This record gives sequence, structure tokens and C-alpha cells, in this order.
Amino acid sequence: MKDINLEFFKNLVESHGVSGFEQEIQKIYRKFVSPYSDKIETDIHGNVYAIKNGKSDFKLMICGHADEVGLMVNYITDKGFVYFKAVGGIDPTILPGQRVEIFHRNQKVRGIIGRKAVHLISPTERNNAPKIADLWIDIGAKSKEDAEKKIAIGDYVTFSPGMEILNDDIIVSKSTDNKVGVYIAAMVLKELKDENIDINLFSVSAVQEEVGLRGSTTSAYNIKPDAAIIIDVTHATDYPGITKSKAGDISLGKGPAIAIGASINPRIYDILIETCEKNKIDFQIEPTPSRSGTDTDAIQISRGGVATGLLSIPNRYMHTPGEVISLKDVDDTVKLLVNFVKNLKADVNLIP
Repeated sequence: MKDINLEFFKNLVESHGVSGFEQEIQKIYRKFVSPYSDKIETDIHGNVYAIKNGKSDFKLMICGHADEVGLMVNYITDKGFVYFKAVGGIDPTILPGQRVEIFHRNQKVRGIIGRKAVHLISPTERNNAPKIADLWIDIGAKSKEDAEKKIAIGDYVTFSPGMEILNDDIIVSKSTDNKVGVYIAAMVLKELKDENIDINLFSVSAVQEEVGLRGSTTSAYNIKPDAAIIIDVTHATDYPGITKSKAGDISLGKGPAIAIGASINPRIYDILIETCEKNKIDFQIEPTPSRSGTDTDAIQISRGGVATGLLSIPNRYMHTPGEVISLKDVDDTVKLLVNFVKNLKADVNLIP
């Protein structure tokens, strides 16, 4: 990655925005894509569309979602300890001891998720995974009144770890799911800045995917795309404990995973494969027999139907503060999409 691009990526993954509170991320996205777009729109839900005009009426939507999983303040005890609910899919076993940030009126309040120390846990408790109701956030408050000077019911909470490079192109960070998709959607625009393309490109940073594919549902309805490529992450299966006969064989560093299945338009799939082969881009195949669990499922059935494709970045330890991905896979996906867009013509036949 070029330094400026790595800086943009780092800004995205270290920004904070659980589902419904994506404003900080969208501000970063709008600023970056502004020089490369003919028009930028933000809709009533907070989805951002960066548009590059082409020579036809054909509309291609490239979509990543900006929101991340997190927590929300639910109750404050008389002693000032903070109980919370999950926003999106959170595994409670990874929460104890995690440092977090609570967002209150544009201020960040540091805290740590507490649980009884191992010495004080009964054998029964030790052998059972904790539940979210058993955990709390400690902000160092002396009382409920002290806590309420800094936070309030309904404030959202995110993990606080920043991005680090583990080795070569392997990085660890919170919220690569799916700031990586937002990054790729933006970078495709940047790389196409001086290209005359046949189709109209809508680079979309969508909201609220983690709570029900909501942003992609409304943005696809508004845009009315003829085709869409969705960018998300998928489970890497190259670490201990995975049964590949069940979970498939997806590895870091071997390129994006191209989905095939009921959610995917066969012609889009073929063109993506052909583009990889022609440009010597590494890729992997991900069988997706029914629902994909991504924005693809919503966009595919918008209005009268959309020809959809899905590209996923292999991700270890998804929905944790320490997601691990390969930047090579990210760069390969940008290269794939740039070539896909440059060669896509308005008269393409996408009927299966």
C-alpha cells in the first residue's frame, strides 16, 4: 500500500461507529472520495454515495458497509458501574478485560469491561462462558451521579485497540469488518479518476449492515442499480481448530474470495473470474449455496432484481477487537474491481 492509502485505511479502521452511529466514518469517507467523484450524496439513513459519471445510463453499485459491532449503555448502578447490550453479533467470552470507549456528546470516555477475577469465580462459573448480563464497564466512577456526569443511557461503545502491522502485509485491528469494504469502494474511485468509463459508478458506504442489512436495502432502492458488487469479509479457515470440510478452505494472502451460489448472478461471477485470470490476480472460490449473510442478500432482490456479485476479504477472528487480514488481499480486490469497471459495457448481457 502507498503511504497515503495506508493512512486512509488506518483512519477508517480506527474510527468508531457501531450500527446507527456511523457519522465519524462517513465524514472520513466523504473527504477522501471528494476529489475523485462527480457528485456525493448522503441519504436519510446516512448511506453515502460517491458517483462517477459514465457515458451511458447503466448503473453499477460497489458497496461496503461502514458500521461495526459494539455495545450500548443500558444501565448504571448506584456505584457507577455500567451495564450494556450488544449491537450486532458479539461473543461474550472475548469481552472481559477489553478496553473500550463510550461516546457521549462527541466526547470519548475510557473504560474496561469487568468480570470477577479468576480467583473469585466458582468452579461452575469457570466452566461456563460468561453472558453479557454478567459483565459491566468500569469507568472509574465513584457513584451513579459521578458516572452520569460523563455518560448516559443509550451511549454507544466500541473497542479501542488501534491498527498494528503483525508481519509484512498482515495487520490486526478492530472493525476490518467492514471498513475494508469502504476502503476498497473508495480506492476504486481513486484509481479510476482519469478513466472514461462506459457505466455510471456508485461507490457506496452503507450503514447498519450488522443489524439487518438496512443501509444496503434503502440505498439500492434509491440508486436502482443494474448491477452491484458487494465487498465484505469472510471467515479465513487457515488457523487451528477449523474443520475445512465444513467451513471451506479460505486463506489469508491468496486473494479475494469470489462467492458462487443463489445470491450471485452467474454472468457477474464469470466476468469476475475472467478478469482475475486475464490480469493474473489471485482469487479463491467461496461456495455460498443460499444466503450470504451480507448486503448481497438485500441488494439482489431490490425492486425488480439486481445482478449481484460478492467479493470477500479473508478475515481471522471476526467480530473481535483483533481481526486479522492481509493487505495483499485488499490490493488484489482493488485491482480486480478497477479492471472489472474499466471493461464493463452498458450493453453487457447479465441474463443467466
